[in-house]
Amino acid sequence: MAPLVRAALVQARWTGDKESMVAAHEAYARDAAASGAKVVCFQELFYGPYFCQVQEPSYYSYAESVPGPTTERFQALAAELGVVMVLPMYEEEQPGVLYNTAAVVDADGRYLGKYRKHHIPQVAGFWEKFYFRPGNLGFPVFSTAVGRIGVYICYDRHFPEGWRALGLNGAEIVFNPSATSRGLSSYLWKLEQPAAAVANEYFVGAINRVGVESLGDDDFYGTSYFVDPEGKFVGDVADAGAPEVVVRDLDLALLGEVRERWAFYRDRRPDAYAELTEP
Repeated sequence: MAPLVRAALVQARWTGDKESMVAAHEAYARDAAASGAKVVCFQELFYGPYFCQVQEPSYYSYAESVPGPTTERFQALAAELGVVMVLPMYEEEQPGVLYNTAAVVDADGRYLGKYRKHHIPQVAGFWEKFYFRPGNLGFPVFSTAVGRIGVYICYDRHFPEGWRALGLNGAEIVFNPSATSRGLSSYLWKLEQPAAAVANEYFVGAINRVGVESLGDDDFYGTSYFVDPEGKFVGDVADAGAPEVVVRDLDLALLGEVRERWAFYRDRRPDAYAELTEP
């Protein structure tokens, strides 16, 4: 694994149907690879609209098995391009058992596993408990061709415990694919992920979609970015309104420097935190 990793985020606008959205993301992945990226992460529920703005059973039809047809399609593309891929999808484990999930595929096309979103909101415009069960697979970190990768999805980012669990499990880069609309949480967008990167001493890739979708009036404000373990943005933040493939070089050597400077993992006190796990 080289200390310098070229990584990509894709912020996209809903195209109107699943097949064209998948095809668009195949093109985005090719664009990222052509720019030299060796790992790419798509936005939350990447091949659909953010249907959680309404409570409508017809959207259950977007769910599929993971791994399944879409995972396999991108496994082939990952192998062709030599790129690690993080694929946020709507998962059907069995009829009526549905999760907000991200599959992780290595650069040789191997399916490495998946993360299921733990924290499920149920507020106006984010009716997610109607669609998803809470995740039950813990906080896995995947050994890939570019390093150790973790995933934390959208609303998860408001909860520090999972960020720390990913760090304890050895994450070097954590991706947070999201569907975040203006107004409710925009004031937090450039605060929480940099703070998590500093507290847990790893890189974070924060992805948000763009545009106004027909299911609601709120617009998704993009501004995807990478942040380093010192809390600094890596390059510019993405556009607020246009689709974009964000490609940045992440210097993993910085992880060692920061962890030697601030020994947070040495000095943490798990013996004193028992009450934090009480309901």
